[in-house]
Amino acid sequence: MPLRDPGASIEAAATANDARVQSLMGHRWPVASDLLRFRVVAATHNAWPARLWVVRHGESAGNLALLRAESIGSDTIDIEGRDVDVPLSELGERQSRAVGRWFRAQQEGERPSVIISSPYARALGTAQHVARALGAADVELVADERVREREFGELNRFTKSGILSHFPEEAKRRDDLGKFYYRPPGGESWCDVALRVRSLLQDLQLGYTGERVLVIAHQVVVLCFRYLLEALDERRLLDIDRAGDVANCSITSFRESAAAGRARLELLAYNFLAPLEEAGELVTAAPDPAAIK
Repeated sequence: MPLRDPGASIEAAATANDARVQSLMGHRWPVASDLLRFRVVAATHNAWPARLWVVRHGESAGNLALLRAESIGSDTIDIEGRDVDVPLSELGERQSRAVGRWFRAQQEGERPSVIISSPYARALGTAQHVARALGAADVELVADERVREREFGELNRFTKSGILSHFPEEAKRRDDLGKFYYRPPGGESWCDVALRVRSLLQDLQLGYTGERVLVIAHQVVVLCFRYLLEALDERRLLDIDRAGDVANCSITSFRESAAAGRARLELLAYNFLAPLEEAGELVTAAPDPAAIK
């Protein structure tokens, strides 16, 4: 005798209950079984995009400003305007085009069908260079604030020495809590960023099944994708972070897998730099302003 589908049994019970409720009320109003049905459908739907690439933006003017500030021992990073408006450097533009050309050289099934980018200028600029280099008019480009840079609040535009000088109590609090859980005043913790990325991953399951998705984002966002998709804990995530920065325009890639009968995204490569190396472009990995180790 074949096993009964428990989801189907719950669905049938929910439908019958709806009919009883509606006959009493005389109208079709949302009832509790609607939520139950949604949860049953969501629980059985676990498909993913066929491919997922997460790329850190190309080198930015902010990366260069941070390096200059640290080289002269400055407490602050000399760069004008909002963090969201910091553009790519000339090298960052070349890095971005190199990644786009590399994707264009791949077989069709290994090229993005949709690009989701942080709305920050350095990420969106990277995405636009990649899209143009791909040369595919049908590649969708979407800006999504959920993959924006981590917000540093009052510590923004301070170097490590500047934070120690001007915010010694915050430096101590960060040491006590650890960088994963520490939230600067007016800013975000890594956990806050992970929550944003978790929301995006749910949307990828619901709306991008079978697609080939390229995400252009920032260093902590790249790491949070790994944290969530590989079910890492704090220690393992920070071990990866300590091993080295996520390089500008490096590629972290995942492929849909059905191991053990459960669909998931499996890591294929991390900090993959062949597109830059093949193009003869300099590899850079400076943190973003205020993203101090």
